[in-house]
Amino acid sequence: MSSVTSRINDIQQPKGGYIKPSEFEVIEMNDGVVLNPEENVHSSIVGMVVDYLTRLCMGADIFDAFKISIYGAELAENLGRKKSVKIARDLLMGIEGLDDASVVNACKLVTFDVWYRNPMGAMSAKGYSETNPDASTIQNIQTLVKRSISFFEKYGPITSDGFTFEPADKKQKRKKKGNYGGYTPVVDSGDGDFLTEDTLWDFKVSKSKPRSRHTLQLLMYWIMGQHSGQEKFKKITRLGIFNPRLNMVYLLDVKNVSEETIKVIEEDVICY
Repeated sequence: MSSVTSRINDIQQPKGGYIKPSEFEVIEMNDGVVLNPEENVHSSIVGMVVDYLTRLCMGADIFDAFKISIYGAELAENLGRKKSVKIARDLLMGIEGLDDASVVNACKLVTFDVWYRNPMGAMSAKGYSETNPDASTIQNIQTLVKRSISFFEKYGPITSDGFTFEPADKKQKRKKKGNYGGYTPVVDSGDGDFLTEDTLWDFKVSKSKPRSRHTLQLLMYWIMGQHSGQEKFKKITRLGIFNPRLNMVYLLDVKNVSEETIKVIEEDVICY
């Protein structure tokens, strides 16, 4: 059993990838702001904080925006990390927006995500007490969130965030009688970033352009959405990546992906 990202790590894509990043239309968004060159917090932490704070600033409930962090804290406590839930909730209550203190608390809070996403790696990962963003990092995060808000003012509104691929019939328990929705026994977890009216979006904050692993992740999400039967995925016709660090948008119409490629990913990667 694997998450979407773990499954991608386990497979060998054809040369160039199932979907070549060069197939995406590239759109530059220039705000004239130059980011600080150094950050003292891991890029994965920055990425999650930008994602969750963007959701919060766009109107999401704070518990929904940071739900993975809370789930992670609950798992951490169940695995012997005492007071994790209280610590996480105290940090959550210290997040109000984009002020410096909120950014610091958000950076500390998302360190609990690893307990949900990768429990095996959680024991060796830096915890909340070791995560202390400096002024340059805080300023960069604030800029990245502002860019993300500007992005959605152009490409939004958001119709769903933090989406999963459970069966459309919520009355039917997941995996009952083999009904995994968009999941399978091979790929049994994974959650996406944002949906707008016709586009499935993934946020990246790396310094590099999208790679084939990122484009495969997007297509897997789209396929899983179709298999879930959930209504919100039926109108999705485009795949998109937004990188606020590069301030670049990458877009691809699903109709430009061959039926053969989709079938191979369904059968050999997700394993329906």
